[in-house]
Amino acid sequence: MSGSTFGELFAVTNFGESHGPAIGCVIDGCPPGLALSEADIQPQLDRRRPGTSRHVTQRNEPDAVQILSGVFEGLTTGTPICLLIPNTDQRSKDYANLLDTFRPGHADYTYWRKYGHRDPRGGGRSSARLTAPMVAAGAVARKWLHQQHGTTFSAWMSALGEIEIPFEGESHIPQNPFFAANAGLIPTLEAHMDALRKAGDSCGARIEVRARSMPVGLGAPLFDKLDADIAYAMMGINAVKGVEIGSGFATVAERGSEHGDELTPAGFASNHAGGVLGGISTGQDLELRIAIKPTSSIRTPRRSVDRAGQPSTVETFGRHDPCVGIRAVPIAEAMLALVVMEHALRHRAQCGDVRLAQPAIPGSIPGHIAETGASA
Repeated sequence: MSGSTFGELFAVTNFGESHGPAIGCVIDGCPPGLALSEADIQPQLDRRRPGTSRHVTQRNEPDAVQILSGVFEGLTTGTPICLLIPNTDQRSKDYANLLDTFRPGHADYTYWRKYGHRDPRGGGRSSARLTAPMVAAGAVARKWLHQQHGTTFSAWMSALGEIEIPFEGESHIPQNPFFAANAGLIPTLEAHMDALRKAGDSCGARIEVRARSMPVGLGAPLFDKLDADIAYAMMGINAVKGVEIGSGFATVAERGSEHGDELTPAGFASNHAGGVLGGISTGQDLELRIAIKPTSSIRTPRRSVDRAGQPSTVETFGRHDPCVGIRAVPIAEAMLALVVMEHALRHRAQCGDVRLAQPAIPGSIPGHIAETGASA
């Protein structure tokens, strides 16, 4: 199947199926000399892995990553890095009823029409389980970017279904199973998820994503714009149906006198552009939001057809997330890190020798992002 490699200079080839022996990826292009071990990768996988609370799928996968190549004596060698994540808790019998029919809203039908043959166990290649290798690869990119540029990545849930989650502080994010930057709303979110699970239904979510301490100058005009590649990466995450960068769709109602981010000797006065101008990073924080649709695999009976085109009713009996957006936070961070990593290597190759007599202005005036809830 084509389309399984993300990036060019930092190329990540994803392999495996949800119910196969293992999933994983091969990273080609990681710079040599980076200190790397499983301990650098596992914490990010632990944030994404299933079975961590009653609000996500109860598939109990440890997601223990193994580095099979590309590292010698604790340092990357510049050769391909193979990361393997064994599957240990498959229940393929849960999907026996999906062999001849299709879940509404899922990729079952399109995979069958495109390839003429599909793996119905857990969705095969269309499963969100295949985001785990990207989180692992993103952990490698995050470490290099932090060492080279001080860049960090964070994300949080800002809406669960129809419930808006006001930003209170990033310190709350690791303290609850929703990755919410708000402590007071957790009981409300838990009650909402319990009701969904009892009803056999699902909901969507909105995730806010940030990259801080960004280098200036990443990206290129026209077709290699940084923001275009960010949108491409985010839309490659399972269930993502919308991406906003900076003010996003709110720009429709803004005037030019409001939207254009003024420059001062102290830095940019605002960040409506989301850290990208003309497809090139400004050095401000990258700011974006993604919209995630409700989970397609639900117990509620839905109308469908079988492979003969005859009417059928579908109920999904496997273990699934009532809201896939809950575990999307580390996935979105990882995909953003992979985009920034790719562009950092491109920039180093072409413009690494560029020196300006005028130093770059600071990325932002402290506190300018308070309107969106993030810290500067």
